[in-house]
Amino acid sequence: MNLNDYKLWTAIVTPFNEDLTVDFQSFGNLLREQNEANNGILVLGSTGEALNITLEDRKKIIDFTLKLKLEAPIMIGVGGHNIVDTKSWVKYLNTKNIDCVLFVTPIYAKPGNIGQYNWFKTLMDLTNRPVMLYNVPERTGTSLSLEAVSKLKDHKNYWAIKEASGSVEHFKEYLKASDNKPVYCGDDGLFPDFALNGSHGLISVAANVWPKETHEYVSQCLNKNFDHKDLWQEAAKSLFIASNPVPTKSILAIEKRIKTNTMMPPLASADLEDIAPVDKANNNIKQWFKEQR
Repeated sequence: MNLNDYKLWTAIVTPFNEDLTVDFQSFGNLLREQNEANNGILVLGSTGEALNITLEDRKKIIDFTLKLKLEAPIMIGVGGHNIVDTKSWVKYLNTKNIDCVLFVTPIYAKPGNIGQYNWFKTLMDLTNRPVMLYNVPERTGTSLSLEAVSKLKDHKNYWAIKEASGSVEHFKEYLKASDNKPVYCGDDGLFPDFALNGSHGLISVAANVWPKETHEYVSQCLNKNFDHKDLWQEAAKSLFIASNPVPTKSILAIEKRIKTNTMMPPLASADLEDIAPVDKANNNIKQWFKEQR
């Protein structure tokens, strides 16, 4: 499987029952939706809820995903800030038939160039899968080091970057630091601009709600025949009016694609005070997709 053939990867949400156990029935349905849409699948994306899921449940989630034997490639998120625990997790992932891993900048500690290089190289030496590095400073507290990227770009397990700083200029810097190796956009609403500047594809939240619609969006942007930028920016914005993935789970629950919109603490579904903007975006995107046929 050539990972670069997949231009859209969905950072899949983890549905929960009201007692905070994993709702595997709904999760299976979501995974099949992504597979049908021909999207790559990122399980346990390293921010949002994934870091708060127990180790036992994370293992169950991976095993459940792999037992479905989907055609779509499977990426697993690796986050945190404890090197011993993180190395243990990477060793565990080495035993699973996954396709690639996502390594996020360590949270809270704000490591500098040397600290980041040492962290990532340690994990990249340990893994037996292609690695996507993840820049999301709004959550981690610091940006992915350009110097570290420059040093790591020729590592045998280096594959790509997910750039989610919200800046096209920062994206260009990562593209340059990596010698034009794949850099994926991590912000749904910015993808038209990223695509025009050489982005390889999109790691998406919106594709949870709109699997086929987002696939079409990505294709049009990469083919440079996309002209509904405002529509998609507004839709993407609606999914972040409360902490991700609160709005996404809310609309999925309304559509009965998951049983409940239960969030893993400290996130709370009640933080979304008004579903109207998400509902409006949902209707607009579905109408747009109908018009593409």
